Amino acid sequence: MRYFLIVLTMALYGGNACSQSAEDSVKSVINKMFTGMREADTAMLKSCFADSMIMQTISRNKEGNLIVRNESPFGFISFIAKEAKGNADERISFETIKVDGPLAMAWTPYNFYYKGQFSHCGVNSFQLVRFNGEWKIQYLVDTRRRQGCKE
Repeated sequence: MRYFLIVLTMALYGGNACSQSAEDSVKSVINKMFTGMREADTAMLKSCFADSMIMQTISRNKEGNLIVRNESPFGFISFIAKEAKGNADERISFETIKVDGPLAMAWTPYNFYYKGQFSHCGVNSFQLVRFNGEWKIQYLVDTRRRQGCKE
């Protein structure tokens, strides 16, 4: 009986001790993307993106009007490929992560530094999909501003 209780306890509680939670797995992919960006490692970046990934940026134009720009993931990767290691440094914090089966979302405020100088801040909104047990970034939209930033 004692052996049975030990096995039952391990089965109920021990399984999570070594496995990564869905939220931690989502964080891991997002952190990997920013490590790839900072290290100018395009292979690492590509490994985080779904094949049909969509990127958009919300900002204001010179007239102050709000605009949403579509960005190419491949253009982003090409830009990073030309940068020296450490030039593009986006520092994020995880505010919210939600997971429902194969879909996850993450809300990450950030400060962006280019060549060691503060450039802008904003928020990233990620949508991730778990394909064959592996999280990939399907959609990324961000805001960009220079006012109201907490450096």
